[in-house]
Amino acid sequence: MIALSLQSVVKRYGDFVAVDHLSLDVPAGTITGLLGPNGAGKTTTIRMILNIVAPDEGHITLFGQPLDDHAKERIGYLPEERGLYARMKVGEVLKFFSGIKGAEGPEVEARIDEWLERMGLSAWKGHRVDALSKGMQQKVQFIATVAHDPDLIVLDEPFTGLDPVNTDILKDILFDLRSRGKTILLSTHLMDHAERLCDGICLINRGRNVLSGSLSDIKQAYSDLAVQRTVVVEPSLNDIFLKVVKS
Repeated sequence: MIALSLQSVVKRYGDFVAVDHLSLDVPAGTITGLLGPNGAGKTTTIRMILNIVAPDEGHITLFGQPLDDHAKERIGYLPEERGLYARMKVGEVLKFFSGIKGAEGPEVEARIDEWLERMGLSAWKGHRVDALSKGMQQKVQFIATVAHDPDLIVLDEPFTGLDPVNTDILKDILFDLRSRGKTILLSTHLMDHAERLCDGICLINRGRNVLSGSLSDIKQAYSDLAVQRTVVVEPSLNDIFLKVVKS
């Protein structure tokens, strides 16, 4: 099943084409990397997926349905620029963000408590956000992304501000979410994270999809190409003799 589908999507800002006939299918229950240099169109693409801005051409579907306000409730989004309310208490801000997505009641509160315990933040539930370190705030932001139990999770540079230990914890959580059938779209500049975490990738440049597919297929295709283009340089006997004499 395709969780998210973009078909020939175009977004213009005046004469500038930010996204140029971009097509992308994200299979359900997978982690897909959205890769590309700064200015490639990743952020604009994410904004269209979140229905913040509408495409000028093409269409986007979520689990086979048109992208509307109801569908948006099935999406969790971790922005690159974090946005917590610093003077609110941790528990309150998490309930607030869950409520925005239509998730309220004892079940949501229990889920928030479970996430706080898993992230090692249970003792900080009653503290204000501005009392937390940057890394702890990052973990709270992630909980706000998943507390309403979304089906599609969009993460924009999720490892920013995390130390190696918490980076590994978050990686394990992403694998766990995938095993539970969640679909994850991961935007990152770190190629090693993409290789270790993602089932497939979409590489964008100048608003276009220049390379996409499963990592195994891409590796196989480019490994065959690398073998075809291998150049072997062997020193001559004279070179070896001269090297021995000089030494």
